Amino acid sequence: MGAGPAGLMAASRAAERGLVTLFERNEKPGKKLYITGKGRCNLTNNCAPDEFLRHVVTNPRFLYSAIYAFPPEKTIRFFEAQGLKTKTERGGRVFPASDKASDVSKALVLCASRGGVEIVYEDVRAVSREETGFTVRTRGGAQRFDRVILAAGGMSYPSTGSNGDGLELAKKLGHPIVPCRPALVPLVFSSPPVGLAGLSLKNVNASLINCPGSPTAFGEMLFTQTGASGPAVLSLSSYIRSDEFFGIALCLDLKPALDAETLDRRLLREFSAAPNKQLSSVLAALLPRALIPCVLGAAALDGAAFVHSVTKPMREKLTATLKNLRFPLAGRGGFHQAVVTSGGVDVSRVNPKTMESRLVPGLFFAGEMLDVDALTGGYNIQIALSTGYAAGAVDSVLEQV
Repeated sequence: MGAGPAGLMAASRAAERGLVTLFERNEKPGKKLYITGKGRCNLTNNCAPDEFLRHVVTNPRFLYSAIYAFPPEKTIRFFEAQGLKTKTERGGRVFPASDKASDVSKALVLCASRGGVEIVYEDVRAVSREETGFTVRTRGGAQRFDRVILAAGGMSYPSTGSNGDGLELAKKLGHPIVPCRPALVPLVFSSPPVGLAGLSLKNVNASLINCPGSPTAFGEMLFTQTGASGPAVLSLSSYIRSDEFFGIALCLDLKPALDAETLDRRLLREFSAAPNKQLSSVLAALLPRALIPCVLGAAALDGAAFVHSVTKPMREKLTATLKNLRFPLAGRGGFHQAVVTSGGVDVSRVNPKTMESRLVPGLFFAGEMLDVDALTGGYNIQIALSTGYAAGAVDSVLEQV
């Protein structure tokens, strides 16, 4: 069940050792891949395994064997062997040279078809453990299999088929499930500022106040109608483990390249060059115009005041605000906005080398179903491929659900 990157990789790997049937509920495989990376599909991150694991938020130690066995380097070689050229961009992000996510899906399907994998487009309704294997039930009837790999995804973007049904199958087979929550998801402000929706900021340092670990992220962000999104914000969202947001705030350093003293000198230069201009006009040299009222409001300053009337304490308050602009949070977006799912199959009950259940012999897991998730940048698709590769590396005939 699940012809996404994890399922297709597992099926291709398993087909080296026997016949494989791959069940997919959608009308085509790799449906979720088509919307990743804004349609370009950031398929991995070109970094060493130890660096990779530092970007895994949940259960990185569990992934140690899988990532070292099938690291990003092998992923790049794998796709190029299927005829897919790749390119590495800023931050180690790897994309297909064509900038088409569909080419990534086609490469995975090509590998599976070359191996003789049979893809059956039916929804799996039940999986039961028998004395000699498993029975898989679909609308078309029941089939018997020696082994089963569940690679049905989590709960993010349910319109692509990831609606949690795979987790229910695992639960009914006796596997404990860690409660799921959206990860890599937009954040919701308690009081969204007026006029900021659609404003994109680059090279900002974002952090979470009153969140365990005080996580930080540098890069791009985007203001939305209800709060904020963009790579930096999405990464921070994965560190919020609770559904209780009281006291947690998103903090923005709008000028991370300048310390407070250097920024104050910059303000002095701007003020000295235009002493008879209004404060809001002078700040246009430092900030996007849409953001100026928000900054002035947070600093309790009058934008209509002339620059020559700004005192040192007022300037210091402005400097502090530019380095520490806060937005109290009220919550996060839902699964329909989440890039990945945090939670899922309890990995303490899964063999990290083989992805086989420690509770149900012959049952394997791969991809987003597992309680592992990482930051943006190609890490989550790599996790799907690495765990799929491990799950498919069995020693006997294996059938996939």
